[in-house]
Amino acid sequence: MFDQPSMKEACGIFGIYGADDPARLTYLGLYALQHRGQESAGIVVSDGTGVTSHKGMGLVSEVFKEGTLKDLKGTMAIGHVRYSTTGSSTLKNAQPFLVEQIDRILALGHNGNIVNIANLRRRLESAGAIFQTSTDSELIAHLILHKKGPLEERLVKVFDELRGAWSVVFLTPGAILAARDPHGFRPLCVGRKGDAIIFASETCALDIIEAEYVRDVEPGEIVIADHNGLRSIRQPHRSTPAMCLFEYIYFSRPDSMIFGHGVYQVRKNLGLQAALENPVEGADLVLPMPASGNYAALGYSQGSGLPFEYGMIRNHYVGRTFIQPSPQIRDLGVRLKLNPVREILEGKKVVVVDDSIVRGTTSRLRTRALREAGAREIHMRIGCPPIRFPCFYGVDFSSKGELIACSNTVEQICEFIGADSLAYLSLEGMFRAMPHAAKHFCGACFTGKYPVKIGDEYTKTCLECPTNASLRWP
Repeated sequence: MFDQPSMKEACGIFGIYGADDPARLTYLGLYALQHRGQESAGIVVSDGTGVTSHKGMGLVSEVFKEGTLKDLKGTMAIGHVRYSTTGSSTLKNAQPFLVEQIDRILALGHNGNIVNIANLRRRLESAGAIFQTSTDSELIAHLILHKKGPLEERLVKVFDELRGAWSVVFLTPGAILAARDPHGFRPLCVGRKGDAIIFASETCALDIIEAEYVRDVEPGEIVIADHNGLRSIRQPHRSTPAMCLFEYIYFSRPDSMIFGHGVYQVRKNLGLQAALENPVEGADLVLPMPASGNYAALGYSQGSGLPFEYGMIRNHYVGRTFIQPSPQIRDLGVRLKLNPVREILEGKKVVVVDDSIVRGTTSRLRTRALREAGAREIHMRIGCPPIRFPCFYGVDFSSKGELIACSNTVEQICEFIGADSLAYLSLEGMFRAMPHAAKHFCGACFTGKYPVKIGDEYTKTCLECPTNASLRWP
Protein backbone atom coordinates (compact mmCIF):
# COMPACT_ATOMS: atom_id res chain seq x y z
CA MET A 1 0.00 0.00 0.00
CA PHE A 2 2.79 2.43 0.91
CA ASP A 3 5.75 0.98 -1.06
CA GLN A 4 6.31 4.09 -3.16
CA PRO A 5 9.36 6.32 -3.72
CA SER A 6 9.97 9.01 -1.12
CA MET A 7 10.51 12.69 -1.80
CA LYS A 8 13.67 13.62 -3.69
CA GLU A 9 15.48 16.89 -4.11
CA ALA A 10 15.28 19.22 -7.05
CA CYS A 11 18.32 19.78 -9.33
CA GLY A 12 21.12 22.26 -8.71
CA ILE A 13 22.65 24.64 -11.26
CA PHE A 14 25.76 26.83 -11.28
CA GLY A 15 27.37 29.18 -13.80
CA ILE A 16 30.40 31.48 -13.78
CA TYR A 17 31.63 34.03 -16.31
CA GLY A 18 35.07 35.67 -16.40
CA ALA A 19 37.11 33.38 -14.14
CA ASP A 20 40.67 32.03 -14.46
CA ASP A 21 39.74 28.48 -13.50
CA PRO A 22 35.96 28.22 -13.98
CA ALA A 23 35.81 24.41 -13.99
CA ARG A 24 37.31 24.14 -10.50
CA LEU A 25 35.07 26.86 -9.11
CA THR A 26 32.05 25.19 -10.73
CA TYR A 27 33.11 21.88 -9.20
CA LEU A 28 33.14 23.50 -5.76
CA GLY A 29 29.78 25.15 -6.42
CA LEU A 30 28.25 21.83 -7.44
CA TYR A 31 29.76 20.21 -4.35
CA ALA A 32 27.86 22.74 -2.22
CA LEU A 33 24.67 21.96 -4.18
CA GLN A 34 25.07 18.17 -3.98
CA HIS A 35 22.01 17.90 -1.72
CA ARG A 36 19.83 18.97 -4.67
CA GLY A 37 20.72 15.96 -6.82
CA GLN A 38 22.86 12.85 -6.46
CA GLU A 39 22.16 10.95 -9.69
CA SER A 40 24.51 12.69 -12.10
CA ALA A 41 26.79 15.72 -12.46
CA GLY A 42 28.25 17.65 -15.35
CA ILE A 43 30.31 20.71 -16.33
CA VAL A 44 30.63 22.52 -19.67
CA VAL A 45 33.37 25.14 -20.15
CA SER A 46 34.13 27.62 -22.93
CA ASP A 47 37.31 29.49 -23.88
CA GLY A 48 35.44 31.97 -26.07
CA THR A 49 35.62 29.92 -29.26
CA GLY A 50 34.61 26.34 -28.46
CA VAL A 51 33.39 24.24 -25.56
CA THR A 52 34.56 21.21 -23.58
CA SER A 53 32.30 19.08 -21.42
CA HIS A 54 32.39 16.23 -18.97
CA LYS A 55 29.50 14.54 -17.20
CA GLY A 56 28.73 11.22 -15.59
CA MET A 57 26.52 9.27 -13.25
CA GLY A 58 27.11 9.63 -9.53
CA LEU A 59 28.18 12.25 -7.02
CA VAL A 60 30.29 15.27 -7.93
CA SER A 61 33.36 13.72 -6.27
CA GLU A 62 32.85 10.52 -8.27
CA VAL A 63 32.35 12.18 -11.65
CA PHE A 64 35.22 14.70 -11.46
CA LYS A 65 38.86 13.95 -10.68
CA GLU A 66 41.91 16.22 -10.73
CA GLY A 67 42.89 15.24 -14.27
CA THR A 68 39.38 15.85 -15.55
CA LEU A 69 39.24 19.36 -14.08
CA LYS A 70 42.64 20.25 -15.59
CA ASP A 71 41.34 19.34 -19.05
CA LEU A 72 38.32 21.65 -18.69
CA LYS A 73 40.03 24.92 -19.65
CA GLY A 74 38.28 28.19 -20.37
CA THR A 75 37.00 31.47 -18.92
CA MET A 76 33.39 30.51 -18.27
CA ALA A 77 31.46 27.38 -17.23
CA ILE A 78 28.09 26.01 -16.22
CA GLY A 79 27.41 22.94 -14.09
CA HIS A 80 24.51 20.77 -13.00
CA VAL A 81 23.67 18.12 -10.39
CA ARG A 82 20.58 16.11 -11.20
CA TYR A 83 17.74 14.27 -9.63
CA SER A 84 15.36 13.13 -12.35
CA THR A 85 11.93 14.78 -12.24
CA THR A 86 11.38 14.50 -16.01
CA GLY A 87 13.06 11.59 -17.77
CA SER A 88 14.74 8.54 -16.27
CA SER A 89 18.08 8.44 -14.46
CA THR A 90 20.49 7.57 -17.29
CA LEU A 91 23.72 9.07 -18.64
CA LYS A 92 22.01 10.38 -21.77
CA ASN A 93 19.76 12.51 -19.55
CA ALA A 94 22.64 13.92 -17.48
CA GLN A 95 23.17 17.67 -17.77
CA PRO A 96 24.30 20.24 -18.82
CA PHE A 97 22.75 19.45 -22.18
CA LEU A 98 25.03 20.44 -25.07
CA VAL A 99 24.01 21.20 -28.66
CA GLU A 100 26.68 21.79 -31.32
CA GLN A 101 25.67 22.85 -34.83
CA ILE A 102 27.70 24.20 -37.74
CA ASP A 103 27.21 27.83 -36.80
CA ARG A 104 26.23 27.76 -33.12
CA ILE A 105 26.94 26.08 -29.78
CA LEU A 106 24.59 26.07 -26.79
CA ALA A 107 24.69 24.31 -23.42
CA LEU A 108 22.09 24.50 -20.67
CA GLY A 109 21.38 23.26 -17.17
CA HIS A 110 17.80 23.24 -15.94
CA ASN A 111 16.03 23.00 -12.58
CA GLY A 112 12.26 22.55 -12.75
CA ASN A 113 9.61 20.87 -14.90
CA ILE A 114 8.01 21.95 -18.17
CA VAL A 115 4.44 20.68 -17.97
CA ASN A 116 3.42 21.20 -21.62
CA ILE A 117 6.45 19.28 -22.81
CA ALA A 118 4.60 16.52 -24.69
CA ASN A 119 2.69 18.91 -26.96
CA LEU A 120 5.77 20.99 -27.68
CA ARG A 121 7.85 17.94 -28.50
CA ARG A 122 5.25 16.54 -30.88
CA ARG A 123 5.24 19.86 -32.71
CA LEU A 124 9.02 19.88 -33.02
CA GLU A 125 9.17 16.25 -34.15
CA SER A 126 6.61 17.00 -36.85
CA ALA A 127 8.93 19.78 -38.03
CA GLY A 128 11.85 17.32 -38.29
CA ALA A 129 13.54 17.62 -34.89
CA ILE A 130 15.31 14.50 -33.61
CA PHE A 131 15.57 14.04 -29.83
CA GLN A 132 18.34 12.10 -28.11
CA THR A 133 17.04 12.26 -24.52
CA SER A 134 13.76 12.14 -22.61
CA THR A 135 14.27 15.42 -20.72
CA ASP A 136 12.55 18.76 -20.94
CA SER A 137 16.00 20.40 -21.02
CA GLU A 138 16.64 19.09 -24.52
CA LEU A 139 13.22 20.39 -25.53
CA ILE A 140 14.20 23.90 -24.43
CA ALA A 141 17.36 23.68 -26.54
CA HIS A 142 15.43 22.55 -29.64
CA LEU A 143 12.90 25.35 -29.23
CA ILE A 144 15.71 27.89 -29.08
CA LEU A 145 17.44 26.50 -32.17
CA HIS A 146 14.19 26.55 -34.17
CA LYS A 147 13.68 30.26 -33.54
CA LYS A 148 15.22 33.11 -35.53
CA GLY A 149 17.12 36.16 -34.37
CA PRO A 150 19.66 36.86 -31.60
CA LEU A 151 19.72 34.40 -28.70
CA GLU A 152 18.16 36.86 -26.27
CA GLU A 153 15.15 37.37 -28.56
CA ARG A 154 14.85 33.61 -29.03
CA LEU A 155 14.76 33.07 -25.26
CA VAL A 156 11.95 35.58 -24.83
CA LYS A 157 9.93 33.78 -27.53
CA VAL A 158 10.66 30.32 -26.12
CA PHE A 159 9.80 31.25 -22.54
CA ASP A 160 6.49 32.63 -23.77
CA GLU A 161 5.64 29.11 -25.03
CA LEU A 162 6.76 27.17 -21.96
CA ARG A 163 4.45 26.34 -19.07
CA GLY A 164 5.75 25.20 -15.71
CA ALA A 165 8.85 25.79 -13.62
CA TRP A 166 12.34 26.63 -14.79
CA SER A 167 15.48 28.11 -13.37
CA VAL A 168 18.07 27.66 -16.08
CA VAL A 169 21.62 28.64 -17.00
CA PHE A 170 22.84 28.80 -20.61
CA LEU A 171 26.38 28.84 -21.97
CA THR A 172 27.47 30.06 -25.40
CA PRO A 173 31.10 30.60 -26.45
CA GLY A 174 30.76 34.25 -25.47
CA ALA A 175 28.26 34.50 -22.61
CA ILE A 176 26.45 32.96 -19.64
CA LEU A 177 22.72 33.60 -19.40
CA ALA A 178 20.36 32.78 -16.53
CA ALA A 179 16.56 32.88 -16.32
CA ARG A 180 13.62 32.06 -14.06
CA ASP A 181 10.04 31.34 -15.04
CA PRO A 182 7.48 34.12 -14.52
CA HIS A 183 6.17 32.47 -11.33
CA GLY A 184 9.64 32.02 -9.81
CA PHE A 185 9.02 28.46 -8.58
CA ARG A 186 12.71 27.59 -8.16
CA PRO A 187 15.47 29.78 -6.70
CA LEU A 188 18.38 31.29 -8.64
CA CYS A 189 20.77 33.99 -7.46
CA VAL A 190 23.52 36.24 -8.81
CA GLY A 191 26.92 36.62 -7.17
CA ARG A 192 30.35 38.18 -7.79
CA LYS A 193 33.91 37.09 -7.10
CA GLY A 194 36.20 39.88 -8.19
CA ASP A 195 35.38 40.47 -11.86
CA ALA A 196 33.65 37.10 -12.23
CA ILE A 197 29.83 36.87 -12.36
CA ILE A 198 28.19 33.81 -10.85
CA PHE A 199 24.75 32.21 -10.98
CA ALA A 200 23.69 29.52 -8.50
CA SER A 201 20.60 27.75 -7.20
CA GLU A 202 21.52 28.64 -3.62
CA THR A 203 23.81 31.10 -1.88
CA CYS A 204 25.72 28.25 -0.16
CA ALA A 205 27.40 27.70 -3.56
CA LEU A 206 28.60 31.32 -3.46
CA ASP A 207 29.90 30.93 0.08
CA ILE A 208 32.11 27.95 -0.75
CA ILE A 209 34.06 29.95 -3.36
CA GLU A 210 34.05 33.14 -1.22
CA ALA A 211 31.81 35.01 -3.64
CA GLU A 212 29.48 37.86 -2.73
CA TYR A 213 25.71 37.53 -3.02
CA VAL A 214 24.35 40.35 -5.21
CA ARG A 215 20.65 39.59 -5.70
CA ASP A 216 18.18 36.99 -6.94
CA VAL A 217 17.34 36.52 -10.60
CA GLU A 218 13.78 37.80 -10.49
CA PRO A 219 10.77 35.83 -11.75
CA GLY A 220 10.42 36.35 -15.50
CA GLU A 221 13.91 37.83 -15.82
CA ILE A 222 16.74 36.86 -18.19
CA VAL A 223 20.20 37.94 -16.97
CA ILE A 224 23.17 38.05 -19.34
CA ALA A 225 26.85 38.03 -18.35
CA ASP A 226 29.24 38.79 -21.23
CA HIS A 227 32.09 41.14 -22.22
CA ASN A 228 29.74 44.10 -21.65
CA GLY A 229 29.18 43.13 -18.01
CA LEU A 230 25.81 42.26 -16.49
CA ARG A 231 22.44 43.22 -17.98
CA SER A 232 18.89 41.86 -17.95
CA ILE A 233 15.74 41.48 -20.01
CA ARG A 234 12.24 41.32 -18.57
CA GLN A 235 9.75 38.94 -20.12
CA PRO A 236 6.75 40.93 -21.33
CA HIS A 237 4.09 39.04 -19.35
CA ARG A 238 4.31 39.21 -15.56
CA SER A 239 2.70 36.52 -13.41
CA THR A 240 1.84 36.18 -9.74
CA PRO A 241 4.84 34.75 -7.85
CA ALA A 242 4.51 31.09 -6.85
CA MET A 243 7.70 30.27 -4.95
CA CYS A 244 8.04 26.64 -3.85
CA LEU A 245 7.37 26.27 -0.13
CA PHE A 246 9.46 23.10 -0.01
CA GLU A 247 12.59 25.08 -0.78
CA TYR A 248 12.20 26.48 2.74
CA ILE A 249 10.72 23.36 4.35
CA TYR A 250 13.12 20.73 3.01
CA PHE A 251 15.17 21.23 -0.16
CA SER A 252 17.56 24.12 0.39
CA ARG A 253 20.50 23.99 2.74
CA PRO A 254 19.85 25.74 6.06
CA ASP A 255 22.89 27.99 5.53
CA SER A 256 21.48 29.28 2.22
CA MET A 257 19.48 32.39 1.57
CA ILE A 258 16.74 31.80 -1.00
CA PHE A 259 13.95 34.06 -2.25
CA GLY A 260 15.76 36.80 -0.36
CA HIS A 261 15.63 35.22 3.12
CA GLY A 262 17.60 32.75 5.23
CA VAL A 263 16.42 29.13 5.31
CA TYR A 264 17.66 28.44 8.86
CA GLN A 265 15.38 30.98 10.52
CA VAL A 266 12.32 29.95 8.48
CA ARG A 267 12.73 26.33 9.60
CA LYS A 268 13.05 27.43 13.22
CA ASN A 269 9.89 29.49 12.77
CA LEU A 270 8.06 26.41 11.47
CA GLY A 271 9.02 24.52 14.63
CA LEU A 272 7.99 27.43 16.82
CA GLN A 273 4.55 27.52 15.18
CA ALA A 274 4.25 23.74 15.65
CA ALA A 275 4.96 24.16 19.37
CA LEU A 276 2.27 26.83 19.66
CA GLU A 277 -0.31 24.80 17.75
CA ASN A 278 0.48 21.27 18.88
CA PRO A 279 2.00 21.13 22.38
CA VAL A 280 2.60 17.82 24.17
CA GLU A 281 1.74 18.02 27.86
CA GLY A 282 4.20 16.33 30.20
CA ALA A 283 6.83 15.63 27.51
CA ASP A 284 10.42 15.17 28.68
CA LEU A 285 12.35 16.33 25.63
CA VAL A 286 12.29 17.30 21.95
CA LEU A 287 14.39 15.47 19.41
CA PRO A 288 14.78 16.02 15.66
CA MET A 289 14.66 13.46 12.93
CA PRO A 290 18.11 14.20 11.48
CA ALA A 291 18.97 16.01 9.46
CA SER A 292 15.91 17.57 7.84
CA GLY A 293 14.08 18.05 11.15
CA ASN A 294 16.97 19.61 13.09
CA TYR A 295 16.01 23.27 12.83
CA ALA A 296 12.25 22.83 13.17
CA ALA A 297 12.96 20.76 16.30
CA LEU A 298 15.15 23.56 17.67
CA GLY A 299 12.29 26.00 17.11
CA TYR A 300 9.83 23.60 18.78
CA SER A 301 12.16 23.28 21.77
CA GLN A 302 12.49 27.04 22.16
CA GLY A 303 8.76 27.55 21.70
CA SER A 304 7.74 24.86 24.18
CA GLY A 305 10.51 25.26 26.75
CA LEU A 306 11.35 21.56 26.50
CA PRO A 307 15.01 20.50 26.37
CA PHE A 308 16.46 19.72 22.93
CA GLU A 309 18.36 16.46 22.52
CA TYR A 310 19.81 14.44 19.67
CA GLY A 311 18.04 11.16 20.33
CA MET A 312 19.13 9.69 17.01
CA ILE A 313 22.67 9.95 15.69
CA ARG A 314 23.29 10.20 11.99
CA ASN A 315 26.10 8.26 10.32
CA HIS A 316 27.59 10.77 7.86
CA TYR A 317 29.64 8.10 6.08
CA VAL A 318 26.80 6.10 4.61
CA GLY A 319 26.94 6.48 0.84
CA ARG A 320 24.26 6.00 -1.75
CA THR A 321 24.97 2.26 -1.99
CA PHE A 322 26.40 -0.43 0.26
CA ILE A 323 26.90 -4.20 0.26
CA GLN A 324 23.72 -5.83 1.52
CA PRO A 325 24.34 -8.37 4.31
CA SER A 326 21.94 -11.16 5.10
CA PRO A 327 18.23 -10.34 4.85
CA GLN A 328 17.78 -11.36 8.49
CA ILE A 329 19.13 -7.98 9.60
CA ARG A 330 15.94 -5.95 9.85
CA ASP A 331 15.65 -2.34 8.71
CA LEU A 332 19.35 -2.18 7.83
CA GLY A 333 19.07 0.95 5.71
CA VAL A 334 17.52 2.99 8.51
CA ARG A 335 19.94 1.74 11.17
CA LEU A 336 22.98 2.44 9.02
CA LYS A 337 21.92 6.07 8.64
CA LEU A 338 20.37 6.73 12.07
CA ASN A 339 20.88 5.00 15.38
CA PRO A 340 18.95 5.80 18.60
CA VAL A 341 20.72 6.88 21.82
CA ARG A 342 19.27 4.58 24.46
CA GLU A 343 20.48 6.52 27.51
CA ILE A 344 18.61 9.63 26.34
CA LEU A 345 15.42 7.84 25.29
CA GLU A 346 14.85 5.14 27.88
CA GLY A 347 11.64 5.74 29.81
CA LYS A 348 11.09 9.16 28.26
CA LYS A 349 8.03 10.79 26.71
CA VAL A 350 9.54 12.34 23.58
CA VAL A 351 8.41 14.82 20.93
CA VAL A 352 9.90 13.87 17.58
CA VAL A 353 9.95 16.72 15.03
CA ASP A 354 10.33 16.16 11.29
CA ASP A 355 9.92 18.43 8.28
CA SER A 356 7.30 16.31 6.45
CA ILE A 357 5.81 12.87 5.85
CA VAL A 358 5.51 11.71 2.25
CA ARG A 359 4.83 7.99 2.17
CA GLY A 360 5.23 7.13 5.88
CA THR A 361 7.46 4.07 5.64
CA THR A 362 10.62 5.81 6.84
CA SER A 363 8.76 7.41 9.76
CA ARG A 364 7.38 4.00 10.68
CA LEU A 365 10.83 2.38 10.78
CA ARG A 366 12.33 5.22 12.80
CA THR A 367 9.48 5.25 15.29
CA ARG A 368 9.96 1.53 15.80
CA ALA A 369 13.68 2.06 16.41
CA LEU A 370 12.93 4.73 19.04
CA ARG A 371 10.43 2.45 20.74
CA GLU A 372 12.94 -0.40 20.84
CA ALA A 373 15.53 1.96 22.33
CA GLY A 374 13.24 2.50 25.31
CA ALA A 375 11.12 5.56 24.53
CA ARG A 376 7.97 5.38 26.66
CA GLU A 377 5.81 7.60 24.44
CA ILE A 378 6.48 8.99 20.96
CA HIS A 379 4.62 12.08 19.79
CA MET A 380 5.32 13.09 16.17
CA ARG A 381 5.09 16.75 15.20
CA ILE A 382 5.43 17.74 11.54
CA GLY A 383 6.58 21.18 10.41
CA CYS A 384 4.15 21.46 7.49
CA PRO A 385 0.57 20.41 6.63
CA PRO A 386 -0.21 16.96 5.15
CA ILE A 387 1.01 16.51 1.56
CA ARG A 388 -2.13 15.41 -0.28
CA PHE A 389 -1.50 16.38 -3.90
CA PRO A 390 1.26 15.63 -6.42
CA CYS A 391 3.88 18.19 -7.44
CA PHE A 392 4.51 18.85 -11.14
CA TYR A 393 7.02 21.66 -10.79
CA GLY A 394 10.25 19.88 -9.92
CA VAL A 395 9.58 17.64 -6.90
CA ASP A 396 9.49 13.89 -7.43
CA PHE A 397 6.10 13.01 -6.02
CA SER A 398 4.05 13.29 -9.18
CA SER A 399 1.25 10.81 -8.39
CA LYS A 400 -1.25 10.57 -5.57
CA GLY A 401 -0.31 6.94 -4.95
CA GLU A 402 3.00 8.10 -3.46
CA LEU A 403 1.34 10.23 -0.78
CA ILE A 404 0.09 8.59 2.41
CA ALA A 405 -1.99 11.65 3.36
CA CYS A 406 -3.88 11.51 0.07
CA SER A 407 -5.97 8.54 1.15
CA ASN A 408 -5.53 8.35 4.92
CA THR A 409 -6.63 10.46 7.88
CA VAL A 410 -4.14 11.82 10.40
CA GLU A 411 -5.32 9.15 12.83
CA GLN A 412 -4.70 6.39 10.28
CA ILE A 413 -1.23 7.74 9.50
CA CYS A 414 -0.44 7.88 13.21
CA GLU A 415 -1.44 4.25 13.58
CA PHE A 416 0.61 3.25 10.55
CA ILE A 417 3.82 4.89 11.75
CA GLY A 418 3.31 3.60 15.29
CA ALA A 419 3.33 6.90 17.18
CA ASP A 420 1.29 7.72 20.28
CA SER A 421 0.12 10.94 18.63
CA LEU A 422 0.67 12.78 15.37
CA ALA A 423 0.00 16.43 14.55
CA TYR A 424 0.77 18.48 11.46
CA LEU A 425 1.32 22.21 11.29
CA SER A 426 -1.73 24.02 9.94
CA LEU A 427 -1.69 25.78 6.58
CA GLU A 428 -2.13 29.11 8.36
CA GLY A 429 0.68 28.34 10.79
CA MET A 430 3.03 27.42 7.96
CA PHE A 431 2.38 30.71 6.17
CA ARG A 432 2.90 32.65 9.42
CA ALA A 433 6.40 31.16 9.53
CA MET A 434 7.21 32.28 5.99
CA PRO A 435 9.01 35.56 5.16
CA HIS A 436 6.68 36.38 2.24
CA ALA A 437 2.89 36.67 1.94
CA ALA A 438 0.97 33.44 1.36
CA LYS A 439 -0.19 34.62 -2.08
CA HIS A 440 3.42 34.60 -3.29
CA PHE A 441 3.95 30.86 -2.68
CA CYS A 442 2.95 27.67 -4.46
CA GLY A 443 1.16 25.42 -1.97
CA ALA A 444 -0.35 23.05 -4.52
CA CYS A 445 0.95 19.93 -2.77
CA PHE A 446 -1.09 20.95 0.29
CA THR A 447 -4.17 22.53 -1.31
CA GLY A 448 -4.44 21.13 -4.85
CA LYS A 449 -4.54 24.66 -6.26
CA TYR A 450 -2.00 24.63 -9.11
CA PRO A 451 -0.65 27.99 -10.34
CA VAL A 452 0.00 26.51 -13.81
CA LYS A 453 -2.53 24.17 -15.39
CA ILE A 454 -1.35 20.56 -15.76
CA GLY A 455 -2.25 18.58 -18.87
CA ASP A 456 -3.71 15.09 -18.48
CA GLU A 457 -0.82 13.47 -20.36
CA TYR A 458 1.99 14.94 -18.27
CA THR A 459 4.02 12.47 -16.20
CA LYS A 460 7.69 12.18 -15.28
CA THR A 461 8.25 9.63 -18.06
CA CYS A 462 5.80 10.97 -20.63
CA LEU A 463 8.58 11.34 -23.21
CA GLU A 464 9.63 7.71 -22.82
CA CYS A 465 6.22 6.23 -23.67
CA PRO A 466 5.87 5.05 -27.30
CA THR A 467 2.31 6.36 -27.47
CA ASN A 468 3.69 9.90 -27.33
CA ALA A 469 5.87 9.44 -30.41
CA SER A 470 4.49 11.36 -33.35
CA LEU A 471 6.61 9.68 -36.02
CA ARG A 472 6.77 5.92 -36.62
CA TRP A 473 9.05 3.76 -38.68
CA PRO A 474 7.06 1.63 -41.18
